[in-house]
Amino acid sequence: MVVRGIAASDGIGIGKAVCIREETYTFSDAQFAGKEKEKERLEEGIASFTEETKKLAEKIRKSSGEKEADILLGHITMLHDPFMLSQMQENIETGRCAENAVDAVCTMYADMFAAVEDELMRQRAADVRDIKARLLAILSGKAPIDLSRLPKDSVLVAKELTPSMTVELQTENVSAILTEQGGKTSHSAILARGLELPAVLGVAGITETVKEGEGLIVDGTEGMAILSPDTKTTAQYRKKQEKAREEKKQLSVYRDRPTKDADGQRYEVFANIGSPKEAEQAVQNGAEGIGLFRTEFLFMDRSSLPSEEEQYDAYAEVARYMKGKKVVIRTLDVGGDKEIPYLSMGKEENPFLGYRAIRYCLSHKEQFRVQLRAILRAGAIHGNLCIMLPFITSVEEIREAKALLEVCKKELRNEGKAFDEKISVGIMTETPASVLLAELLAKEADFFSIGTNDLTQYILAADRGNPKVEYLYDECHPAVLRGIQKVIEAAKKAGIPVAMCGAAAAEAKLIPLFLAWGLEEFSVTPSDILPTRKRISSWRKSDAKAAEKEAMGLSTGAGIAGYLTGVLKNRE
Repeated sequence: MVVRGIAASDGIGIGKAVCIREETYTFSDAQFAGKEKEKERLEEGIASFTEETKKLAEKIRKSSGEKEADILLGHITMLHDPFMLSQMQENIETGRCAENAVDAVCTMYADMFAAVEDELMRQRAADVRDIKARLLAILSGKAPIDLSRLPKDSVLVAKELTPSMTVELQTENVSAILTEQGGKTSHSAILARGLELPAVLGVAGITETVKEGEGLIVDGTEGMAILSPDTKTTAQYRKKQEKAREEKKQLSVYRDRPTKDADGQRYEVFANIGSPKEAEQAVQNGAEGIGLFRTEFLFMDRSSLPSEEEQYDAYAEVARYMKGKKVVIRTLDVGGDKEIPYLSMGKEENPFLGYRAIRYCLSHKEQFRVQLRAILRAGAIHGNLCIMLPFITSVEEIREAKALLEVCKKELRNEGKAFDEKISVGIMTETPASVLLAELLAKEADFFSIGTNDLTQYILAADRGNPKVEYLYDECHPAVLRGIQKVIEAAKKAGIPVAMCGAAAAEAKLIPLFLAWGLEEFSVTPSDILPTRKRISSWRKSDAKAAEKEAMGLSTGAGIAGYLTGVLKNRE
Protein backbone atom coordinates (compact mmCIF):
# COMPACT_ATOMS: atom_id res chain seq x y z
CA MET A 1 0.00 0.00 0.00
CA VAL A 2 1.36 3.43 -0.97
CA VAL A 3 0.39 6.60 0.90
CA ARG A 4 1.33 10.12 -0.08
CA GLY A 5 1.99 13.24 1.95
CA ILE A 6 4.29 16.26 2.01
CA ALA A 7 7.99 15.76 1.23
CA ALA A 8 9.39 17.55 4.29
CA SER A 9 12.91 16.17 4.73
CA ASP A 10 14.93 14.43 2.01
CA GLY A 11 16.16 10.85 2.08
CA ILE A 12 14.94 7.27 2.27
CA GLY A 13 14.23 5.45 5.52
CA ILE A 14 13.48 1.73 5.83
CA GLY A 15 12.37 0.02 9.02
CA LYS A 16 9.52 -1.03 11.29
CA ALA A 17 6.76 1.22 12.59
CA VAL A 18 6.83 2.54 16.14
CA CYS A 19 3.46 4.20 16.66
CA ILE A 20 3.26 7.11 19.08
CA ARG A 21 -0.35 7.64 20.01
CA GLU A 22 -1.53 10.53 22.15
CA GLU A 23 -2.03 9.83 25.84
CA THR A 24 -5.70 10.16 26.80
CA TYR A 25 -6.24 11.83 30.16
CA THR A 26 -9.52 11.59 32.06
CA PHE A 27 -10.19 13.60 35.18
CA SER A 28 -13.61 12.36 36.22
CA ASP A 29 -12.13 10.84 39.39
CA ALA A 30 -9.90 13.82 40.20
CA GLN A 31 -10.69 15.35 43.58
CA PHE A 32 -11.12 19.12 43.69
CA ALA A 33 -8.90 20.21 46.58
CA GLY A 34 -10.24 23.76 46.81
CA LYS A 35 -9.54 26.89 44.78
CA GLU A 36 -6.33 27.95 46.50
CA LYS A 37 -4.84 24.44 46.54
CA GLU A 38 -5.65 23.86 42.85
CA LYS A 39 -4.16 27.25 41.90
CA GLU A 40 -1.07 26.33 43.89
CA ARG A 41 -0.86 22.98 42.05
CA LEU A 42 -1.18 24.80 38.73
CA GLU A 43 1.62 27.24 39.65
CA GLU A 44 3.88 24.38 40.76
CA GLY A 45 3.12 22.47 37.56
CA ILE A 46 3.96 25.50 35.40
CA ALA A 47 7.19 26.08 37.35
CA SER A 48 8.20 22.44 36.80
CA PHE A 49 7.25 22.71 33.12
CA THR A 50 9.39 25.84 32.73
CA GLU A 51 12.43 24.31 34.41
CA GLU A 52 12.10 21.06 32.46
CA THR A 53 11.63 22.91 29.16
CA LYS A 54 14.79 24.99 29.67
CA LYS A 55 16.77 21.78 30.19
CA LEU A 56 15.19 20.16 27.14
CA ALA A 57 15.95 23.24 25.03
CA GLU A 58 19.61 23.10 26.03
CA LYS A 59 19.77 19.44 25.02
CA ILE A 60 18.13 20.06 21.67
CA ARG A 61 20.37 23.09 21.05
CA LYS A 62 23.41 20.79 21.27
CA SER A 63 21.91 17.99 19.18
CA SER A 64 20.00 19.92 16.49
CA GLY A 65 20.60 23.67 16.63
CA GLU A 66 19.40 27.07 17.74
CA LYS A 67 16.18 27.20 15.71
CA GLU A 68 14.98 23.85 17.11
CA ALA A 69 15.77 24.95 20.68
CA ASP A 70 13.95 28.26 20.17
CA ILE A 71 10.76 26.35 19.28
CA LEU A 72 10.82 24.79 22.75
CA LEU A 73 11.65 28.05 24.52
CA GLY A 74 8.67 29.57 22.73
CA HIS A 75 6.48 27.12 24.67
CA ILE A 76 7.51 28.82 27.92
CA THR A 77 6.49 32.20 26.51
CA MET A 78 3.13 30.84 25.34
CA LEU A 79 2.33 29.17 28.67
CA HIS A 80 3.18 32.35 30.59
CA ASP A 81 0.80 34.44 28.48
CA PRO A 82 -1.23 36.39 31.07
CA PHE A 83 -4.52 35.79 29.25
CA MET A 84 -4.00 32.03 29.04
CA LEU A 85 -3.02 31.85 32.73
CA SER A 86 -6.01 33.94 33.82
CA GLN A 87 -8.37 31.65 31.90
CA MET A 88 -6.94 28.58 33.67
CA GLN A 89 -7.39 30.29 37.03
CA GLU A 90 -10.96 31.28 36.11
CA ASN A 91 -11.69 27.62 35.32
CA ILE A 92 -10.41 26.66 38.77
CA GLU A 93 -12.66 29.34 40.29
CA THR A 94 -15.65 27.47 38.81
CA GLY A 95 -14.68 24.32 40.73
CA ARG A 96 -12.47 22.52 38.24
CA CYS A 97 -9.24 20.81 39.26
CA ALA A 98 -5.92 22.02 37.76
CA GLU A 99 -5.86 19.19 35.20
CA ASN A 100 -9.34 20.04 33.92
CA ALA A 101 -8.47 23.73 33.72
CA VAL A 102 -5.31 23.05 31.67
CA ASP A 103 -7.16 20.60 29.41
CA ALA A 104 -10.08 22.96 28.75
CA VAL A 105 -8.01 26.10 28.06
CA CYS A 106 -5.29 24.43 25.97
CA THR A 107 -7.88 22.53 23.91
CA MET A 108 -9.74 25.79 23.24
CA TYR A 109 -6.52 27.54 22.09
CA ALA A 110 -5.40 24.58 19.96
CA ASP A 111 -8.79 24.39 18.24
CA MET A 112 -8.78 28.14 17.67
CA PHE A 113 -5.30 28.11 16.08
CA ALA A 114 -6.08 25.01 14.00
CA ALA A 115 -9.10 26.74 12.47
CA VAL A 116 -7.05 29.66 11.14
CA GLU A 117 -6.07 29.47 7.47
CA ASP A 118 -2.44 30.58 7.56
CA GLU A 119 0.13 27.89 8.26
CA LEU A 120 2.10 29.70 10.98
CA MET A 121 -1.00 29.91 13.14
CA ARG A 122 -1.73 26.22 12.55
CA GLN A 123 1.78 25.52 13.85
CA ARG A 124 0.76 27.27 17.07
CA ALA A 125 -1.95 24.62 17.48
CA ALA A 126 0.76 21.94 17.50
CA ASP A 127 2.71 23.93 20.10
CA VAL A 128 -0.32 24.23 22.38
CA ARG A 129 -1.06 20.49 22.11
CA ASP A 130 2.53 19.73 23.08
CA ILE A 131 2.31 22.13 26.04
CA LYS A 132 -0.97 20.53 27.14
CA ALA A 133 0.36 16.96 26.99
CA ARG A 134 3.51 17.77 28.93
CA LEU A 135 1.81 19.92 31.58
CA LEU A 136 -0.91 17.30 32.12
CA ALA A 137 1.78 14.62 32.48
CA ILE A 138 3.44 16.74 35.19
CA LEU A 139 0.17 17.42 37.05
CA SER A 140 -0.91 13.77 36.81
CA GLY A 141 2.49 12.43 37.84
CA LYS A 142 2.80 10.39 34.62
CA ALA A 143 6.14 9.90 32.88
CA PRO A 144 6.41 11.32 29.34
CA ILE A 145 6.82 9.03 26.33
CA ASP A 146 10.34 7.55 26.43
CA LEU A 147 11.90 7.61 22.97
CA SER A 148 15.45 7.01 24.19
CA ARG A 149 15.28 3.22 23.80
CA LEU A 150 13.82 2.69 20.38
CA PRO A 151 14.95 -0.42 18.51
CA LYS A 152 17.27 0.05 15.53
CA ASP A 153 15.62 1.00 12.19
CA SER A 154 12.51 2.44 13.83
CA VAL A 155 10.14 4.50 11.71
CA LEU A 156 8.43 6.94 14.04
CA VAL A 157 4.70 7.21 13.22
CA ALA A 158 2.90 9.98 15.10
CA LYS A 159 0.16 12.54 14.83
CA GLU A 160 2.90 15.18 14.76
CA LEU A 161 6.55 15.43 15.71
CA THR A 162 6.83 17.72 18.73
CA PRO A 163 9.99 19.42 20.01
CA SER A 164 9.80 17.57 23.32
CA MET A 165 9.77 14.22 21.48
CA THR A 166 13.03 14.91 19.70
CA VAL A 167 15.12 15.65 22.80
CA GLU A 168 15.59 12.05 23.93
CA LEU A 169 15.37 10.62 20.42
CA GLN A 170 18.33 8.39 19.59
CA THR A 171 18.61 9.36 15.94
CA GLU A 172 20.96 6.48 15.12
CA ASN A 173 18.04 4.13 15.83
CA VAL A 174 15.46 6.11 13.83
CA SER A 175 15.37 5.69 10.07
CA ALA A 176 12.45 8.02 9.21
CA ILE A 177 9.42 9.98 10.42
CA LEU A 178 5.81 9.72 9.23
CA THR A 179 3.12 12.03 10.62
CA GLU A 180 -0.53 12.96 10.18
CA GLN A 181 0.02 16.70 10.55
CA GLY A 182 2.56 19.28 9.42
CA GLY A 183 3.67 21.01 6.23
CA LYS A 184 6.95 21.92 4.53
CA THR A 185 7.54 24.88 6.84
CA SER A 186 5.97 23.41 10.01
CA HIS A 187 7.87 22.79 13.22
CA SER A 188 7.77 19.05 12.47
CA ALA A 189 9.57 19.70 9.18
CA ILE A 190 12.15 21.99 10.79
CA LEU A 191 12.84 19.41 13.49
CA ALA A 192 13.12 16.51 11.02
CA ARG A 193 15.56 18.42 8.81
CA GLY A 194 17.54 19.47 11.89
CA LEU A 195 17.86 15.79 12.83
CA GLU A 196 18.65 14.93 9.18
CA LEU A 197 15.94 12.27 9.15
CA PRO A 198 13.75 11.52 6.09
CA ALA A 199 10.21 12.70 6.76
CA VAL A 200 6.81 12.61 5.10
CA LEU A 201 4.18 14.74 6.82
CA GLY A 202 0.47 15.39 6.48
CA VAL A 203 -0.64 11.79 5.79
CA ALA A 204 -4.24 11.74 7.05
CA GLY A 205 -5.10 8.92 9.45
CA ILE A 206 -1.66 7.28 9.26
CA THR A 207 -1.48 6.52 13.00
CA GLU A 208 -4.65 4.42 12.63
CA THR A 209 -3.65 2.84 9.31
CA VAL A 210 -0.19 1.63 10.31
CA LYS A 211 0.19 -1.30 12.69
CA GLU A 212 2.88 -1.45 15.36
CA GLY A 213 5.96 -3.23 13.96
CA GLU A 214 4.72 -3.06 10.36
CA GLY A 215 7.43 -2.75 7.70
CA LEU A 216 7.70 0.72 6.14
CA ILE A 217 9.65 2.56 3.47
CA VAL A 218 9.57 6.36 3.77
CA ASP A 219 10.74 8.44 0.81
CA GLY A 220 11.14 11.98 2.13
CA THR A 221 12.26 13.27 -1.25
CA GLU A 222 9.18 12.10 -3.15
CA GLY A 223 6.73 12.56 -0.25
CA MET A 224 5.48 8.96 -0.13
CA ALA A 225 5.55 5.89 2.11
CA ILE A 226 5.10 2.21 1.29
CA LEU A 227 3.35 0.06 3.90
CA SER A 228 4.33 -3.63 4.19
CA PRO A 229 6.64 -3.52 1.14
CA ASP A 230 7.57 -6.83 -0.48
CA THR A 231 11.16 -8.12 -0.63
CA LYS A 232 11.76 -6.88 -4.18
CA THR A 233 10.58 -3.33 -3.42
CA THR A 234 12.66 -3.20 -0.22
CA ALA A 235 15.75 -4.32 -2.14
CA GLN A 236 15.18 -1.59 -4.76
CA TYR A 237 14.93 1.10 -2.09
CA ARG A 238 17.98 -0.21 -0.25
CA LYS A 239 19.95 0.31 -3.47
CA LYS A 240 18.58 3.86 -3.74
CA GLN A 241 19.48 4.45 -0.10
CA GLU A 242 23.04 3.21 -0.61
CA LYS A 243 23.44 5.32 -3.72
CA ALA A 244 22.29 8.42 -1.80
CA ARG A 245 24.77 7.70 1.01
CA GLU A 246 27.61 7.31 -1.50
CA GLU A 247 26.65 10.55 -3.25
CA LYS A 248 26.67 12.36 0.11
CA LYS A 249 30.21 11.12 0.83
CA GLN A 250 31.40 12.22 -2.59
CA LEU A 251 30.01 15.71 -2.03
CA SER A 252 32.61 16.42 0.68
CA VAL A 253 35.24 17.13 -1.99
CA TYR A 254 33.23 20.21 -3.00
CA ARG A 255 33.30 21.75 0.49
CA ASP A 256 36.37 23.95 0.05
CA ARG A 257 36.22 24.39 -3.71
CA PRO A 258 35.17 27.62 -5.40
CA THR A 259 31.92 27.28 -7.37
CA LYS A 260 32.69 26.96 -11.09
CA ASP A 261 30.86 25.55 -14.08
CA ALA A 262 32.55 23.11 -16.48
CA ASP A 263 33.92 26.08 -18.46
CA GLY A 264 35.61 27.49 -15.35
CA GLN A 265 33.22 30.44 -14.93
CA ARG A 266 32.80 31.49 -11.29
CA TYR A 267 29.50 31.53 -9.40
CA GLU A 268 28.74 31.69 -5.68
CA VAL A 269 26.67 29.38 -3.51
CA PHE A 270 25.44 31.15 -0.39
CA ALA A 271 23.31 29.94 2.54
CA ASN A 272 19.84 30.91 3.79
CA ILE A 273 19.76 31.13 7.60
CA GLY A 274 17.39 32.16 10.38
CA SER A 275 19.80 32.51 13.33
CA PRO A 276 23.50 33.05 14.13
CA LYS A 277 23.80 29.34 14.99
CA GLU A 278 22.86 28.44 11.42
CA ALA A 279 25.72 30.64 10.16
CA GLU A 280 28.09 28.17 11.81
CA GLN A 281 26.30 25.36 9.93
CA ALA A 282 26.66 27.32 6.70
CA VAL A 283 30.43 27.67 7.18
CA GLN A 284 30.77 23.96 7.92
CA ASN A 285 28.98 23.23 4.64
CA GLY A 286 31.27 25.50 2.63
CA ALA A 287 29.03 28.54 2.10
CA GLU A 288 30.64 31.39 0.18
CA GLY A 289 28.43 33.85 2.03
CA ILE A 290 24.96 34.32 3.52
CA GLY A 291 22.42 35.18 0.85
CA LEU A 292 19.45 35.49 3.20
CA PHE A 293 19.36 36.08 6.95
CA ARG A 294 15.67 35.90 7.88
CA THR A 295 15.52 38.37 10.76
CA GLU A 296 11.88 37.67 11.68
CA PHE A 297 13.08 34.71 13.78
CA LEU A 298 14.65 37.25 16.17
CA PHE A 299 11.19 38.75 16.67
CA MET A 300 9.15 35.54 17.04
CA ASP A 301 8.32 33.42 20.11
CA ARG A 302 8.79 36.32 22.51
CA SER A 303 6.51 38.92 24.07
CA SER A 304 8.23 42.16 22.98
CA LEU A 305 10.45 43.65 20.28
CA PRO A 306 14.17 42.82 20.37
CA SER A 307 16.26 45.84 21.31
CA GLU A 308 18.88 47.47 19.09
CA GLU A 309 21.62 45.78 21.14
CA GLU A 310 20.00 42.33 20.83
CA GLN A 311 19.74 42.75 17.09
CA TYR A 312 23.25 44.18 16.84
CA ASP A 313 24.65 41.17 18.72
CA ALA A 314 22.90 38.71 16.37
CA TYR A 315 24.02 40.47 13.18
CA ALA A 316 27.56 41.00 14.49
CA GLU A 317 27.84 37.32 15.43
CA VAL A 318 26.97 36.28 11.87
CA ALA A 319 29.45 38.83 10.47
CA ARG A 320 32.20 37.34 12.65
CA TYR A 321 31.35 33.77 11.60
CA MET A 322 31.60 34.71 7.94
CA LYS A 323 34.95 36.54 8.33
CA GLY A 324 34.49 39.10 5.60
CA LYS A 325 32.26 37.04 3.31
CA LYS A 326 29.06 38.76 2.19
CA VAL A 327 26.04 38.59 4.50
CA VAL A 328 22.64 39.73 3.19
CA ILE A 329 20.25 40.67 6.00
CA ARG A 330 16.57 40.82 5.08
CA THR A 331 14.70 43.44 7.08
CA LEU A 332 11.68 42.32 9.09
CA ASP A 333 9.36 40.29 6.86
CA VAL A 334 6.31 40.14 9.10
CA GLY A 335 2.75 39.39 7.96
CA GLY A 336 1.43 36.86 5.48
CA ASP A 337 2.27 33.49 7.05
CA LYS A 338 4.54 35.08 9.69
CA GLU A 339 2.35 36.61 12.39
CA ILE A 340 3.91 38.11 15.53
CA PRO A 341 1.12 38.51 18.11
CA TYR A 342 2.61 41.37 20.17
CA LEU A 343 2.80 43.61 17.06
CA SER A 344 -1.03 43.65 17.05
CA MET A 345 -1.26 43.92 13.28
CA GLY A 346 -4.95 43.03 13.26
CA LYS A 347 -6.85 40.36 11.36
CA GLU A 348 -6.96 40.66 7.58
CA GLU A 349 -9.12 38.84 5.05
CA ASN A 350 -6.08 38.18 2.87
CA PRO A 351 -2.84 38.73 4.82
CA PHE A 352 -0.62 37.60 1.91
CA LEU A 353 -1.84 40.64 -0.04
CA GLY A 354 -2.07 42.90 2.96
CA TYR A 355 -0.14 44.77 5.59
CA ARG A 356 3.19 42.97 5.55
CA ALA A 357 6.99 43.24 5.21
CA ILE A 358 8.19 46.62 3.89
CA ARG A 359 4.64 48.02 4.15
CA TYR A 360 4.58 47.39 7.89
CA CYS A 361 8.14 48.64 8.42
CA LEU A 362 7.61 51.92 6.59
CA SER A 363 4.44 52.48 8.66
CA HIS A 364 6.43 51.89 11.87
CA LYS A 365 9.56 53.91 11.22
CA GLU A 366 10.66 53.99 14.88
CA GLN A 367 10.79 50.18 14.97
CA PHE A 368 12.38 50.07 11.52
CA ARG A 369 15.09 52.56 12.59
CA VAL A 370 16.11 50.24 15.42
CA GLN A 371 16.76 47.41 12.97
CA LEU A 372 18.52 49.60 10.40
CA ARG A 373 20.79 51.10 13.08
CA ALA A 374 21.69 47.62 14.38
CA ILE A 375 22.58 46.42 10.86
CA LEU A 376 24.63 49.55 10.11
CA ARG A 377 26.61 49.15 13.33
CA ALA A 378 27.19 45.44 12.86
CA GLY A 379 28.40 46.18 9.32
CA ALA A 380 31.34 48.09 10.78
CA ILE A 381 32.86 44.85 12.12
CA HIS A 382 33.89 43.41 8.75
CA GLY A 383 32.08 45.72 6.33
CA ASN A 384 30.44 42.68 4.78
CA LEU A 385 26.75 43.23 5.58
CA CYS A 386 24.08 44.17 3.02
CA ILE A 387 20.47 45.23 3.60
CA MET A 388 17.69 43.54 1.63
CA LEU A 389 14.16 44.96 1.52
CA PRO A 390 11.35 42.39 1.14
CA PHE A 391 8.05 42.56 -0.76
CA ILE A 392 8.89 45.59 -2.88
CA THR A 393 6.22 46.71 -5.35
CA SER A 394 7.31 50.27 -6.18
CA VAL A 395 10.27 52.62 -6.64
CA GLU A 396 8.88 54.83 -3.86
CA GLU A 397 9.29 52.07 -1.24
CA ILE A 398 13.01 51.75 -1.97
CA ARG A 399 13.52 55.51 -1.91
CA GLU A 400 11.63 55.88 1.39
CA ALA A 401 13.65 53.08 3.03
CA LYS A 402 16.94 54.54 1.79
CA ALA A 403 15.97 57.98 3.07
CA LEU A 404 15.32 56.49 6.52
CA LEU A 405 18.68 54.72 6.33
CA GLU A 406 20.37 58.10 5.77
CA VAL A 407 18.60 59.43 8.88
CA CYS A 408 20.02 56.49 10.85
CA LYS A 409 23.53 57.15 9.50
CA LYS A 410 23.29 60.79 10.56
CA GLU A 411 22.17 59.77 14.07
CA LEU A 412 25.06 57.32 14.44
CA ARG A 413 27.57 59.91 13.22
CA ASN A 414 26.29 62.40 15.81
CA GLU A 415 26.51 59.70 18.51
CA GLY A 416 30.08 58.84 17.49
CA LYS A 417 29.20 55.20 16.82
CA ALA A 418 31.00 53.19 14.15
CA PHE A 419 28.89 51.98 11.19
CA ASP A 420 29.25 50.95 7.56
CA GLU A 421 28.96 54.14 5.49
CA LYS A 422 28.83 52.27 2.15
CA ILE A 423 26.39 49.50 3.02
CA SER A 424 24.57 48.07 -0.02
CA VAL A 425 20.77 48.15 -0.18
CA GLY A 426 19.05 45.60 -2.41
CA ILE A 427 15.59 44.14 -2.80
CA MET A 428 13.86 40.80 -2.93
CA THR A 429 12.06 40.49 -6.23
CA GLU A 430 9.12 38.36 -5.16
CA THR A 431 6.05 40.17 -6.47
CA PRO A 432 4.66 40.47 -10.00
CA ALA A 433 5.12 44.27 -9.70
CA SER A 434 8.85 43.83 -9.01
CA VAL A 435 9.14 41.68 -12.15
CA LEU A 436 7.30 44.14 -14.38
CA LEU A 437 9.21 47.09 -12.90
CA ALA A 438 12.58 45.29 -12.77
CA GLU A 439 14.38 47.75 -15.06
CA LEU A 440 13.18 50.75 -13.04
CA LEU A 441 13.91 49.09 -9.67
CA ALA A 442 17.43 48.19 -10.86
CA LYS A 443 18.20 51.92 -11.01
CA GLU A 444 17.37 52.25 -7.29
CA ALA A 445 18.67 48.96 -5.84
CA ASP A 446 22.29 47.86 -5.42
CA PHE A 447 21.34 44.22 -6.05
CA PHE A 448 18.41 41.87 -6.67
CA SER A 449 17.64 38.57 -4.95
CA ILE A 450 14.80 36.53 -6.43
CA GLY A 451 12.45 35.07 -3.81
CA THR A 452 10.91 32.26 -5.83
CA ASN A 453 8.64 30.94 -3.05
CA ASP A 454 6.44 34.04 -2.89
CA LEU A 455 7.00 34.97 -6.54
CA THR A 456 5.58 31.62 -7.66
CA GLN A 457 2.45 31.90 -5.51
CA TYR A 458 1.75 35.49 -6.57
CA ILE A 459 2.30 34.95 -10.29
CA LEU A 460 0.08 31.84 -10.21
CA ALA A 461 -2.42 33.24 -7.67
CA ALA A 462 -2.01 30.01 -5.67
CA ASP A 463 -1.50 30.15 -1.87
CA ARG A 464 1.54 27.94 -1.19
CA GLY A 465 0.18 27.06 2.26
CA ASN A 466 -3.21 25.90 1.01
CA PRO A 467 -3.33 22.14 0.25
CA LYS A 468 -6.42 22.61 -1.95
CA VAL A 469 -4.43 24.58 -4.53
CA GLU A 470 -1.03 23.00 -3.94
CA TYR A 471 -1.22 21.36 -7.38
CA LEU A 472 -1.12 24.83 -8.98
CA TYR A 473 2.08 25.86 -7.21
CA ASP A 474 4.70 25.10 -9.88
CA GLU A 475 8.16 26.66 -10.16
CA CYS A 476 8.41 25.21 -13.70
CA HIS A 477 5.33 27.09 -14.89
CA PRO A 478 6.24 29.14 -18.01
CA ALA A 479 4.92 32.33 -16.40
CA VAL A 480 7.16 31.89 -13.35
CA LEU A 481 10.24 31.08 -15.44
CA ARG A 482 9.65 34.04 -17.74
CA GLY A 483 9.36 36.28 -14.68
CA ILE A 484 12.68 35.00 -13.31
CA GLN A 485 14.34 35.46 -16.70
CA LYS A 486 13.10 39.06 -16.94
CA VAL A 487 14.50 39.95 -13.50
CA ILE A 488 17.93 38.45 -14.28
CA GLU A 489 18.08 40.25 -17.64
CA ALA A 490 17.14 43.60 -16.02
CA ALA A 491 19.88 43.19 -13.39
CA LYS A 492 22.49 42.29 -16.02
CA LYS A 493 21.48 45.27 -18.13
CA ALA A 494 21.83 47.61 -15.12
CA GLY A 495 25.12 46.05 -14.07
CA ILE A 496 23.96 45.05 -10.57
CA PRO A 497 24.44 41.61 -8.95
CA VAL A 498 21.52 39.18 -9.10
CA ALA A 499 20.96 36.24 -6.76
CA MET A 500 18.22 33.74 -5.99
CA CYS A 501 17.29 32.87 -2.41
CA GLY A 502 14.08 30.88 -2.96
CA ALA A 503 13.74 27.09 -2.95
CA ALA A 504 14.13 26.98 -6.75
CA ALA A 505 17.83 27.88 -6.35
CA ALA A 506 18.52 24.30 -5.21
CA GLU A 507 16.27 22.63 -7.80
CA ALA A 508 18.61 20.49 -9.93
CA LYS A 509 16.52 20.53 -13.09
CA LEU A 510 16.27 24.34 -13.13
CA ILE A 511 20.00 25.06 -12.78
CA PRO A 512 20.74 24.98 -16.57
CA LEU A 513 18.06 27.67 -17.10
CA PHE A 514 19.56 29.91 -14.42
CA LEU A 515 23.09 29.45 -15.78
CA ALA A 516 21.91 30.24 -19.33
CA TRP A 517 20.23 33.46 -18.11
CA GLY A 518 23.29 34.60 -16.13
CA LEU A 519 22.28 34.10 -12.49
CA GLU A 520 25.39 34.77 -10.37
CA GLU A 521 24.49 33.70 -6.83
CA PHE A 522 22.52 30.69 -5.59
CA SER A 523 21.41 30.96 -1.96
CA VAL A 524 20.14 27.69 -0.48
CA THR A 525 19.69 25.88 2.85
CA PRO A 526 23.05 24.84 4.37
CA SER A 527 22.42 21.16 3.53
CA ASP A 528 21.89 22.06 -0.16
CA ILE A 529 25.17 23.97 -0.60
CA LEU A 530 27.38 21.07 -1.71
CA PRO A 531 24.78 19.38 -3.98
CA THR A 532 24.15 22.75 -5.69
CA ARG A 533 27.88 23.39 -6.16
CA LYS A 534 28.31 19.94 -7.69
CA ARG A 535 25.38 20.43 -10.07
CA ILE A 536 26.72 23.77 -11.30
CA SER A 537 30.17 22.22 -11.90
CA SER A 538 28.74 19.69 -14.35
CA TRP A 539 27.31 22.22 -16.83
CA ARG A 540 28.98 23.94 -19.77
CA LYS A 541 27.35 27.22 -20.78
CA SER A 542 26.66 25.93 -24.29
CA ASP A 543 24.86 22.84 -22.93
CA ALA A 544 22.86 24.96 -20.49
CA LYS A 545 21.79 27.31 -23.30
CA ALA A 546 20.75 24.38 -25.50
CA ALA A 547 18.62 22.92 -22.65
CA GLU A 548 17.15 26.36 -21.93
CA LYS A 549 16.17 26.90 -25.56
CA GLU A 550 14.29 23.58 -25.73
CA ALA A 551 12.65 23.97 -22.32
CA MET A 552 11.41 27.51 -22.87
CA GLY A 553 9.92 26.49 -26.19
CA LEU A 554 7.43 24.31 -24.29
CA SER A 555 4.06 25.66 -23.20
CA THR A 556 3.31 23.89 -19.90
CA GLY A 557 5.01 23.48 -16.54
CA ALA A 558 4.62 19.71 -16.74
CA GLY A 559 6.25 19.69 -20.17
CA ILE A 560 9.19 21.82 -19.01
CA ALA A 561 9.68 19.76 -15.84
CA GLY A 562 9.49 16.49 -17.81
CA TYR A 563 11.99 17.67 -20.42
CA LEU A 564 14.51 18.98 -17.86
CA THR A 565 14.19 15.84 -15.71
CA GLY A 566 14.94 13.77 -18.81
CA VAL A 567 18.00 15.91 -19.58
CA LEU A 568 19.33 15.29 -16.06
CA LYS A 569 18.80 11.52 -16.32
CA ASN A 570 20.63 11.39 -19.64
CA ARG A 571 23.59 13.22 -18.10
CA GLU A 572 23.94 10.82 -15.14
